[in-house]
Amino acid sequence: MSDTLVPFDEVVAAYDPALGLEIHVELNTNTKMFCGCPATFGGEPNTQVCPTCLGLPGAMPVVNGKAVESAIRIGLALNCEIAEWCRFARKNYFYPDMPKNFQTSQYDEPIAFEGYLDVDVEGETFRVEIERAHMEEDTGKSSHVGGTDGRIHGADYSLVDYNRAGIPLIEIVTKPILGAGEKAPLVAKAYVSAIRDLIVALGVSDARMDQGSIRADVNLSLAPKGSGVLGTRSETKNVNSLRSVERAVRYEMSRHAGILSAGGSVLQETRHFHENDGSTSSGREKSDAEDYRYFPEPDLVPVAPSREWVEELRATLPENPATRRARLQEEYGFSDLEMRDVWASGALPLIEATVAAGTSPQSARKWWVADLLRRANDAGVELAEVGVTPAQVAEVQALVDAKTINDKLARQVFDGLIAGEGSAADVIEKRGLALVSDDGPLIAAIDDALAAQPDIAEKIRGGNHAAAGAVIGAVMKATRGQADAARVRELILEKLA
Repeated sequence: MSDTLVPFDEVVAAYDPALGLEIHVELNTNTKMFCGCPATFGGEPNTQVCPTCLGLPGAMPVVNGKAVESAIRIGLALNCEIAEWCRFARKNYFYPDMPKNFQTSQYDEPIAFEGYLDVDVEGETFRVEIERAHMEEDTGKSSHVGGTDGRIHGADYSLVDYNRAGIPLIEIVTKPILGAGEKAPLVAKAYVSAIRDLIVALGVSDARMDQGSIRADVNLSLAPKGSGVLGTRSETKNVNSLRSVERAVRYEMSRHAGILSAGGSVLQETRHFHENDGSTSSGREKSDAEDYRYFPEPDLVPVAPSREWVEELRATLPENPATRRARLQEEYGFSDLEMRDVWASGALPLIEATVAAGTSPQSARKWWVADLLRRANDAGVELAEVGVTPAQVAEVQALVDAKTINDKLARQVFDGLIAGEGSAADVIEKRGLALVSDDGPLIAAIDDALAAQPDIAEKIRGGNHAAAGAVIGAVMKATRGQADAARVRELILEKLA
């Protein structure tokens, strides 16, 4: 049965949305949260496990100190208070991907609480209040085989990989986000984006949404406009891209409005998001906290970070990504559109390093966001892994500035750098890419081009200097793009004008 959807503009005219976002961040510690198993991504199934993370009888957990440090730094970056004393609890439920049949988490005593993060949406600042950021462990990963969409319904059988079970997680939970109105989908997207940027800046996770190292659960409810109450919420689980966060909010707003407008009641449930069409579908009825039968974890001592340690960690915090972005945009003179593209591509740290190596900001932006980003996308790798360093980009641009090569030849130099052919100078020498700047060969090529296009010569003599472009093009072709175009133009005009 398909959902009845109300057009979005009608939804925001009749209802007030309330958002709640829960973001799970996998930490990049070397080992798991409560044992010494590797916490690396992509191992052979069930090879990174031990009695502790498999929940075998008699196995005793030990808290990962680096994970606690990362949790405190995340809390501080989110303007949270850091608990002087907190402890773990057992969250009891049965799922095949949780081998202990309970999850070691934090319940009423989180390590960080009462924070906030400001996000900008179309020139308007929204303060998202953080209820808590708590430590817990990830579950294993279930794969459903034989179905058409990878879900359990219609599958022939299921497989479970416990490598991920026990990976350190930080769950960041917002308070209800009110007053966003028609911008609610954009606020949700901007908030998740800001959290991801912050996590990357802190260096506590690679924050790869495509690999599940950061995942968002989207809670949404609607209430009659101006009523001041909160409606019944639904929770769309494990949304794994920024675009999908926005689409999930938009779809759920339209779906809730369809139910409420028809006089129905929204079911409190978890839902699955479908990337192919942006819809959601029912998962299971949502449990309340009391259903999990939380109780203190008896095998772990409380965590009590000293105030001195907390302040030492506060001193390690990087510049807030939003503040840094605004500062560098002003320093570099980028337009809003240019900075948006730079930020979206993840090129800002690379541009910053290239500028530090002596290149102008605009030149650095040109190479990283235009040429090298395309190469990275074609190769299916991150921009930083494309095979060229900021120092090499600076070297190539210096050669362009010195008129040793032009932009077209520079692209061939990057080919050589990526192929491992040595420095930029080595590539130019090996491939014979240096510009032809000697007037003799250039004049000969110009004469040949003019002889082939006598009418062009007459136009130039008559004052139509733009016609020189055709001759320049012919000379560039004859020299395989290695002529100095500016010098060719000078020689043409000296000859004819």
